[in-house]
Amino acid sequence: MRAAIIDTLHFAAKLSLRKIWNYARLRWSFCFSILYRKSRHAGMPASLSVEPTTACNLGCPECPGGLKRFTRPQGAMPIKEFRNIIDQLKGDLVYLMLYFQGEPLLHPGIFDMFNYARENRIYTASSTNGHQLNDENARKIVESGPDRLIISVDGSDQEVYEKYRRGGDLETVTAGVKNVMKWKKELKSSTPFVIIQFLVFNHNEHQIPEMKELVKGLGADKLEIKTAQVYGFENDGALIPENPDYSRYSRGEEGLWKIKKPMRNHCFRMWSGAVITWDGRVVPCCFDKDAEHQLGLLADHSFKEIWRSKAYNEFRMKILKDRKRIDICRNCTE
Repeated sequence: MRAAIIDTLHFAAKLSLRKIWNYARLRWSFCFSILYRKSRHAGMPASLSVEPTTACNLGCPECPGGLKRFTRPQGAMPIKEFRNIIDQLKGDLVYLMLYFQGEPLLHPGIFDMFNYARENRIYTASSTNGHQLNDENARKIVESGPDRLIISVDGSDQEVYEKYRRGGDLETVTAGVKNVMKWKKELKSSTPFVIIQFLVFNHNEHQIPEMKELVKGLGADKLEIKTAQVYGFENDGALIPENPDYSRYSRGEEGLWKIKKPMRNHCFRMWSGAVITWDGRVVPCCFDKDAEHQLGLLADHSFKEIWRSKAYNEFRMKILKDRKRIDICRNCTE
């Protein structure tokens, strides 16, 4: 509880009147758009996901990066380009996620990225599979100052863990968590807020009680139990948990799986945030893993020009008119 309160205070400390006003404008324009069914937009992104790299050391079956099945180019974002993005958006940006596809800690400049975001007073998070958290890297993470670190651990023993995190080693990951917590203590740092993320599948849902004990033993700040996105869920429910509380899906009248949550013709993400791939493609959200709905390229235009462009506005209009016709929305719970 104490760590969570401190994390909230860290977030609040990085706010400003400008950022609060920008967020209010985003909310106002979003509500106006829903009410009048016309895309109106004011403000700049309050949240942003930036992809450091598409490289990954694991082979998770529901991940394009793990399966190495991208239809777009693969690579790593130059530090210069990352700084350019931050310089354009830092005045209004509240939350930065340094992750999209790939394993961010494989990027050789990831600690410089953390540092630059911290210097510009942006609340910054990242997500990792935890295999790069050796003692040296754990110390660098604490020193470089990300506010939040999400570490994926989808099993309390190796047999269950590797069913999804293929090629992974649970002992290496748990040792990495301990390294981060050790350096937080030694450096007297309140960051990062360490979250152990547990994606719930059919094969691991029985281990939730064991995971609670594991996280307590590791000294991490929080266990986050998260429902998993499953590709091709309509006809293949092998990975879907039996307990409906841990599933995004339910059986329809014809026996096919469907998203439990009704899809509404609006999505605040389209008004409040965006995703930038390693090579500067601006895409609408994290469900567009192959950047099929590219709305602009930072090599050709500034972010503001893309954000205000006709293409972005037309995409927002599609959300308002008939969201279910957009492929990336059909497996979304927002």
